[in-house]
Amino acid sequence: MAGKDALGTQFLRKGAGETFSPIANVSDISGPSRSREAIEVTAHDSPNKYREFIPGLKDGGEVEITLNYDPGDASHGALDEDFESDDLHAYQLVILPGTEDEHTWDFEALITDLGDAYPTDDKMERTVTFKISGKPELTATGA
Repeated sequence: MAGKDALGTQFLRKGAGETFSPIANVSDISGPSRSREAIEVTAHDSPNKYREFIPGLKDGGEVEITLNYDPGDASHGALDEDFESDDLHAYQLVILPGTEDEHTWDFEALITDLGDAYPTDDKMERTVTFKISGKPELTATGA
């Protein structure tokens, strides 16, 4: 098979205790968008006049979600609380939930961008950008 359908992917937030709860009405998810620095080590004796590099620090990147915004939804209000907080929060991204191919990204993050849109001819939307702190962990969690 050439690909997998992403429908059903879940974005969850850790609440009180150890319980993760889904954020409601998420329509799009992207990330984690991990990256790594390249440290240039070119010297006068580098062969063939090519720049040389060594691996530098890694960055866990960002996750961005778009949701059909409902200001009365408790999970949407929790994102406002997370934005206002000075603490990191734990989140999960569950890919292919309920299948044997299910995988879960676990990460801690802070919300760096929280944007709402109220168009005259479409639904209310909210985009949320999560900046990951540390290493995001991808684990096979399927049955």
